[in-house]
Amino acid sequence: MTRVLVVEDDPQPQLVRALVINLQVRQYGVDPAPDGTTALRIAAARQPDVVLLDLGLPDMDGVDVIRALRGWTRVPILVLSARRSSGEKVAALDAGADDYITKPFSMDELLARLRAAVRRIDTAPLAPETVLVTTDEFTIDLLAKKATRAGHDVRLTPTEWHLLEVLVTNPGRLITQKHLLQEVWGASQSNKTNYLRVYMAQLRRKLETDPAHPRYLITEPGMGYRFER
Repeated sequence: MTRVLVVEDDPQPQLVRALVINLQVRQYGVDPAPDGTTALRIAAARQPDVVLLDLGLPDMDGVDVIRALRGWTRVPILVLSARRSSGEKVAALDAGADDYITKPFSMDELLARLRAAVRRIDTAPLAPETVLVTTDEFTIDLLAKKATRAGHDVRLTPTEWHLLEVLVTNPGRLITQKHLLQEVWGASQSNKTNYLRVYMAQLRRKLETDPAHPRYLITEPGMGYRFER
Protein backbone atom coordinates (compact mmCIF):
# COMPACT_ATOMS: atom_id res chain seq x y z
CA MET A 1 0.00 0.00 0.00
CA THR A 2 1.27 3.46 -0.92
CA ARG A 3 1.51 5.63 2.20
CA VAL A 4 0.72 9.35 1.97
CA LEU A 5 1.66 11.84 4.67
CA VAL A 6 -0.87 14.72 4.62
CA VAL A 7 0.56 17.81 6.35
CA GLU A 8 -2.28 20.28 6.53
CA ASP A 9 -3.44 22.84 9.10
CA ASP A 10 -6.60 24.14 7.48
CA PRO A 11 -9.08 26.23 9.46
CA GLN A 12 -11.76 24.37 7.53
CA PRO A 13 -11.26 20.74 8.57
CA GLN A 14 -13.48 19.50 5.76
CA LEU A 15 -10.54 19.90 3.36
CA VAL A 16 -8.39 17.49 5.36
CA ARG A 17 -11.35 15.15 5.78
CA ALA A 18 -12.04 15.19 2.03
CA LEU A 19 -8.39 14.52 1.27
CA VAL A 20 -8.21 11.59 3.66
CA ILE A 21 -11.47 10.05 2.43
CA ASN A 22 -10.56 10.38 -1.26
CA LEU A 23 -7.15 8.83 -0.66
CA GLN A 24 -8.44 5.97 1.47
CA VAL A 25 -11.15 5.12 -1.05
CA ARG A 26 -8.39 4.71 -3.62
CA GLN A 27 -6.46 2.36 -1.34
CA TYR A 28 -3.81 4.79 -0.15
CA GLY A 29 -2.66 4.60 3.44
CA VAL A 30 -2.95 8.06 5.03
CA ASP A 31 -1.07 9.64 7.95
CA PRO A 32 -2.36 13.15 8.78
CA ALA A 33 -0.18 15.72 10.55
CA PRO A 34 -1.42 19.16 11.72
CA ASP A 35 2.00 20.82 11.97
CA GLY A 36 5.61 20.58 10.84
CA THR A 37 7.01 19.01 13.99
CA THR A 38 4.47 16.19 13.89
CA ALA A 39 5.04 15.75 10.16
CA LEU A 40 8.79 15.28 10.58
CA ARG A 41 8.27 12.82 13.43
CA ILE A 42 5.76 10.77 11.42
CA ALA A 43 7.95 10.88 8.31
CA ALA A 44 10.89 9.44 10.24
CA ALA A 45 8.77 6.73 11.86
CA ARG A 46 6.47 5.73 8.98
CA GLN A 47 8.63 6.39 5.90
CA PRO A 48 5.82 7.67 3.63
CA ASP A 49 5.93 7.18 -0.13
CA VAL A 50 4.53 10.67 -0.89
CA VAL A 51 4.10 13.86 1.14
CA LEU A 52 1.25 16.36 0.58
CA LEU A 53 2.37 19.55 2.31
CA ASP A 54 0.65 22.84 3.11
CA LEU A 55 3.13 25.71 3.52
CA GLY A 56 1.10 27.62 6.11
CA LEU A 57 1.76 25.57 9.25
CA PRO A 58 1.32 26.81 12.84
CA ASP A 59 4.79 25.98 14.12
CA MET A 60 7.12 26.44 11.14
CA ASP A 61 7.09 27.39 7.50
CA GLY A 62 6.45 24.57 5.07
CA VAL A 63 9.65 25.40 3.19
CA ASP A 64 11.59 24.53 6.36
CA VAL A 65 9.78 21.19 6.46
CA ILE A 66 10.86 20.55 2.87
CA ARG A 67 14.49 21.35 3.72
CA ALA A 68 14.38 19.10 6.77
CA LEU A 69 12.97 16.20 4.76
CA ARG A 70 15.49 16.71 1.99
CA GLY A 71 18.26 16.27 4.54
CA TRP A 72 17.61 12.53 4.56
CA THR A 73 14.95 11.46 2.03
CA ARG A 74 14.05 11.85 -1.64
CA VAL A 75 10.34 11.14 -1.05
CA PRO A 76 8.17 13.07 -3.54
CA ILE A 77 6.78 16.25 -1.94
CA LEU A 78 3.67 17.87 -3.43
CA VAL A 79 2.96 21.33 -2.05
CA LEU A 80 -0.69 22.34 -1.58
CA SER A 81 -0.82 26.05 -0.85
CA ALA A 82 -2.87 29.22 -1.19
CA ARG A 83 0.35 31.16 -1.77
CA ARG A 84 0.26 32.31 -5.37
CA SER A 85 3.33 34.50 -5.82
CA SER A 86 5.94 33.06 -8.16
CA GLY A 87 8.67 33.85 -5.62
CA GLU A 88 7.07 31.66 -2.96
CA LYS A 89 6.46 28.86 -5.45
CA VAL A 90 10.05 28.94 -6.63
CA ALA A 91 11.32 28.98 -3.02
CA ALA A 92 9.40 25.77 -2.27
CA LEU A 93 10.61 24.10 -5.46
CA ASP A 94 14.20 25.19 -4.94
CA ALA A 95 14.04 23.80 -1.40
CA GLY A 96 13.25 20.40 -2.91
CA ALA A 97 9.51 20.13 -3.56
CA ASP A 98 8.58 18.07 -6.61
CA ASP A 99 5.33 19.80 -7.47
CA TYR A 100 3.19 22.80 -6.47
CA ILE A 101 -0.60 22.87 -6.55
CA THR A 102 -2.36 26.15 -5.80
CA LYS A 103 -5.51 26.23 -3.68
CA PRO A 104 -8.30 25.95 -4.48
CA PHE A 105 -7.68 22.85 -6.57
CA SER A 106 -9.86 20.08 -7.94
CA MET A 107 -9.57 16.68 -6.33
CA ASP A 108 -9.14 15.16 -9.80
CA GLU A 109 -6.08 17.34 -10.45
CA LEU A 110 -4.58 16.50 -7.08
CA LEU A 111 -5.09 12.77 -7.58
CA ALA A 112 -3.57 12.95 -11.07
CA ARG A 113 -0.47 14.71 -9.69
CA LEU A 114 -0.29 12.14 -6.89
CA ARG A 115 -0.49 9.24 -9.34
CA ALA A 116 2.34 10.82 -11.34
CA ALA A 117 4.44 11.04 -8.18
CA VAL A 118 3.74 7.39 -7.40
CA ARG A 119 4.74 6.40 -10.93
CA ARG A 120 8.05 8.16 -10.39
CA ILE A 121 8.55 6.06 -7.27
CA ASP A 122 7.85 2.88 -9.23
CA THR A 123 10.09 3.91 -12.12
CA ALA A 124 13.73 3.70 -11.16
CA PRO A 125 15.74 6.84 -11.88
CA LEU A 126 17.93 6.80 -14.93
CA ALA A 127 20.93 4.66 -14.15
CA PRO A 128 24.37 5.81 -15.30
CA GLU A 129 24.35 3.17 -18.02
CA THR A 130 20.96 4.29 -19.36
CA VAL A 131 21.50 5.83 -22.76
CA LEU A 132 18.05 5.93 -24.40
CA VAL A 133 14.98 7.92 -23.41
CA THR A 134 12.10 6.89 -25.66
CA THR A 135 8.67 8.45 -26.19
CA ASP A 136 5.97 7.75 -28.75
CA GLU A 137 7.24 10.64 -30.87
CA PHE A 138 11.01 10.90 -30.40
CA THR A 139 14.07 9.19 -28.91
CA ILE A 140 16.94 10.78 -27.02
CA ASP A 141 20.32 9.01 -27.07
CA LEU A 142 22.14 10.47 -24.06
CA LEU A 143 25.44 8.78 -24.87
CA ALA A 144 25.58 9.83 -28.51
CA LYS A 145 23.95 13.19 -27.71
CA LYS A 146 21.50 12.65 -30.52
CA ALA A 147 17.76 13.04 -30.94
CA THR A 148 15.66 11.25 -33.55
CA ARG A 149 12.04 11.75 -34.58
CA ALA A 150 10.12 9.59 -37.05
CA GLY A 151 13.37 7.83 -37.92
CA HIS A 152 15.24 11.04 -38.77
CA ASP A 153 17.95 12.83 -36.85
CA VAL A 154 16.92 16.10 -35.21
CA ARG A 155 19.62 18.75 -35.27
CA LEU A 156 19.97 20.37 -31.85
CA THR A 157 22.34 23.14 -30.85
CA PRO A 158 24.61 22.51 -27.83
CA THR A 159 22.41 24.78 -25.71
CA GLU A 160 19.21 23.04 -26.81
CA TRP A 161 20.78 19.68 -26.04
CA HIS A 162 21.96 20.75 -22.58
CA LEU A 163 18.50 22.05 -21.69
CA LEU A 164 16.81 18.90 -22.99
CA GLU A 165 19.29 16.67 -21.16
CA VAL A 166 18.51 18.28 -17.78
CA LEU A 167 14.79 17.75 -18.33
CA VAL A 168 14.79 14.17 -19.67
CA THR A 169 17.11 12.92 -16.93
CA ASN A 170 14.55 14.14 -14.36
CA PRO A 171 11.32 12.71 -15.83
CA GLY A 172 8.16 14.05 -14.22
CA ARG A 173 10.02 16.42 -11.92
CA LEU A 174 9.26 20.12 -12.05
CA ILE A 175 12.58 21.89 -12.66
CA THR A 176 12.57 25.56 -11.71
CA GLN A 177 13.51 28.29 -14.14
CA LYS A 178 16.36 29.33 -11.85
CA HIS A 179 17.79 25.82 -11.75
CA LEU A 180 17.63 25.41 -15.53
CA LEU A 181 19.23 28.80 -16.15
CA GLN A 182 22.06 28.05 -13.73
CA GLU A 183 22.63 24.59 -15.19
CA VAL A 184 22.65 25.68 -18.81
CA TRP A 185 23.82 29.31 -18.79
CA GLY A 186 25.52 29.74 -15.40
CA ALA A 187 24.66 31.54 -12.19
CA SER A 188 25.17 35.01 -13.69
CA GLN A 189 22.21 34.45 -16.05
CA SER A 190 19.76 33.06 -13.48
CA ASN A 191 17.22 35.83 -14.11
CA LYS A 192 17.16 35.59 -17.93
CA THR A 193 13.85 33.74 -18.18
CA ASN A 194 13.42 34.93 -21.76
CA TYR A 195 16.25 32.54 -22.70
CA LEU A 196 14.16 29.62 -21.51
CA ARG A 197 11.07 30.70 -23.41
CA VAL A 198 13.00 30.97 -26.64
CA TYR A 199 14.86 27.67 -26.34
CA MET A 200 11.87 25.70 -25.08
CA ALA A 201 9.87 26.96 -28.07
CA GLN A 202 12.66 25.78 -30.37
CA LEU A 203 12.78 22.34 -28.74
CA ARG A 204 9.03 21.94 -29.06
CA ARG A 205 9.11 22.88 -32.73
CA LYS A 206 11.76 20.23 -33.32
CA LEU A 207 10.36 17.43 -31.15
CA GLU A 208 6.64 17.87 -30.48
CA THR A 209 3.93 16.97 -33.01
CA ASP A 210 1.85 19.94 -31.85
CA PRO A 211 4.25 22.54 -30.40
CA ALA A 212 1.38 24.82 -29.37
CA HIS A 213 -0.05 22.02 -27.21
CA PRO A 214 3.04 20.10 -26.04
CA ARG A 215 2.70 16.60 -24.68
CA TYR A 216 6.23 16.09 -23.36
CA LEU A 217 7.90 19.46 -22.71
CA ILE A 218 5.49 21.06 -20.28
CA THR A 219 5.48 24.61 -18.91
CA GLU A 220 4.36 25.33 -15.35
CA PRO A 221 3.71 29.10 -15.56
CA GLY A 222 5.84 31.17 -13.21
CA MET A 223 7.65 28.11 -11.91
CA GLY A 224 9.52 26.09 -14.48
CA TYR A 225 9.34 23.13 -16.84
CA ARG A 226 8.98 19.37 -16.73
CA PHE A 227 9.48 16.45 -19.08
CA GLU A 228 6.58 13.99 -19.09
CA ARG A 229 6.96 10.62 -20.77
